[in-house]
Amino acid sequence: MASKKQFYLTTPIYYPSDNLHIGHAYTTVAADALARFKRHQGYDVMFLTGSDEHGQKIQRVALEQGVTPQKYVDRIVAGFKHLWKTLDISYDDFIRTTEERHLRSVQRIFQRLYENGDIYKSEYEGWYCVPCETFWTERQITGEHVCPDCGRPVELVKEESYFFRMSRYAERWLRYIEANPDFIQPVSRRNEMISFVKQGLEDLCVTRTTFDWGIKVPFDPDHVIYVWIDALANYITALGFTSADETKFRHHWPADVHLVGKEIVRFHTIIWPIMLMALDLPLPKKVFGHGWLILDSGKMSKSKGNVVDPLVLVDKYGVDAIRYFLLREIPFGSDGYYSEEALIKRINSDLANDLGNLIYRTLTMLNKYYDGVVPAPGLEAEVDRDLRQVARTAVLDAEAAMDRLEISVALEAIWELVKRANKYIDETAPWALARNKEADRLATVMYNLAETGRILAVLLVPYMTSTPRLIWEQLGLSADPAAQGWAAAKKWGGLKPGAKTHRGAPLFPRIDLDKEELTMDTEKTTVKEKVSKTPKVEKKAVNQIDIHEFGRIELKIAEVLLAERVPKSKKLLRLEVALGQERRQLVAGIGKSYEPEQLIGKKIVVVTNLKPAKLMGVESNGMLLAASFPGQGEEEAISLLTVDRPIDSGARVR
Repeated sequence: MASKKQFYLTTPIYYPSDNLHIGHAYTTVAADALARFKRHQGYDVMFLTGSDEHGQKIQRVALEQGVTPQKYVDRIVAGFKHLWKTLDISYDDFIRTTEERHLRSVQRIFQRLYENGDIYKSEYEGWYCVPCETFWTERQITGEHVCPDCGRPVELVKEESYFFRMSRYAERWLRYIEANPDFIQPVSRRNEMISFVKQGLEDLCVTRTTFDWGIKVPFDPDHVIYVWIDALANYITALGFTSADETKFRHHWPADVHLVGKEIVRFHTIIWPIMLMALDLPLPKKVFGHGWLILDSGKMSKSKGNVVDPLVLVDKYGVDAIRYFLLREIPFGSDGYYSEEALIKRINSDLANDLGNLIYRTLTMLNKYYDGVVPAPGLEAEVDRDLRQVARTAVLDAEAAMDRLEISVALEAIWELVKRANKYIDETAPWALARNKEADRLATVMYNLAETGRILAVLLVPYMTSTPRLIWEQLGLSADPAAQGWAAAKKWGGLKPGAKTHRGAPLFPRIDLDKEELTMDTEKTTVKEKVSKTPKVEKKAVNQIDIHEFGRIELKIAEVLLAERVPKSKKLLRLEVALGQERRQLVAGIGKSYEPEQLIGKKIVVVTNLKPAKLMGVESNGMLLAASFPGQGEEEAISLLTVDRPIDSGARVR
């Protein structure tokens, strides 16, 4: 018997926090969907998650709370595991960096790097961000002395340290990325990392002596191993690397996909691969850096007080509704915007109106016309063949999208079948066929609708954990749709006539948004209402300004990393741009003059000190400069202000 194909998938191991929020759930739910999909395809899946429990930040918080660091992380990790259980996360292993299996392996890895000459002792003096556990150079923090990632103050650190010879591997890393362009995804993240390394890769400080909550250097116990060396190693320590039994490591490594948030892509695509190169180990096949789940008030964080508790949402709306929203609403790889109003609308439109209504109508008509028994199909028409073709296309498109890690696109493909089946009901009008006694046509229509329900139950297994089983049971089927395998959705006719269906309550009752008490205040004012409420301002003559007033305008060179259209707008494009080490999101009305792919890599001029503004619900943090000129017909065309020489992004325009 042939062995199964392997698939090793990881999420980052999460840093203990007192405030678990919906953003924490996003990565793990996405990873769970991929793991379930691969299992559904018949792969031997290893899905790893865990907790990153060492570091100065944890030691300080524990001290403030009057407990030991171990007791503090034990409590937080219990919360993680409760959340993952609530969300039906099907991980195969949960690694904690305080476990003995991890600690011993990390020490052996550090020893090996030292013996190979990749680690040396020196003195570190520089800037350190405690919340991010990240070292920064003077050039990277500019003159404001704040962390480029989180914006919080950095601390000047001077201490004896061991260093990892990152610089030794810079050229090898660049050659690897060139030879393996799919290693870092999406493309915008890859471009960022290449730019970062080409600016010069410095050796990495990998130990600390000013605190002791961490893994001790085996040959110098006054030193604690830097948390990112410690944490990154979990992907192989969980497999038993360097242990007496490396069977799991040999079986599963290299990983197929590391799923990480975009804020830690640099650690996973530069430090981690170079560690593996130094250890002479294969690199993971892909690192995918997804975007953030953002509220109107910005990225969720405890300091902003804008966290959304997923446990509260699950209690109100159910696990499957929350999982579906996270996977469907957010294009994987881009930032996504969360509001409870958007969640309710998605539940009502997709789950209640589309899927729930389809299953309920189908079972109601089967109950009415056939006493709940699935009939054998009779007379066929073109509309039936079209429904079958849409079903075949949905399976293939969803499969291809999942292989590209485009989870929302996969769900869109499945919903094409849901919508087509609802339209099929209206086109075939089973009630009219029953009234006119067209028994052969009615039997065919009702069989096709029930069979569509069966296929949908199979297709939805990776994304929702209870709904597929409910559909399956209501169709009178035994076992579980997850046990059928993905291939069962590719075969039309899997539902045998004679099955006795059992109509239940609607899968997803509609939610009255006006009566619903929202967990968080959400902005309900539409764009049109905002425009109508904006007071009119009389036009004034253009006045001259002096050099000091002009100096208040901050203009910088920005490189376009990502461009995509804003949904429901023909004109607006959402851009992600690099301003040196900083990343910004802009929204610009240039969509009629530029296709998104034309903009990738362009160096443009951006006003960077404008107050944030929202366009079609998408926040813009700056404004690009452009000129208009007569286009075709009556519309004006747009030309971006660009540079004609190789200037670094982030450079000031004076």
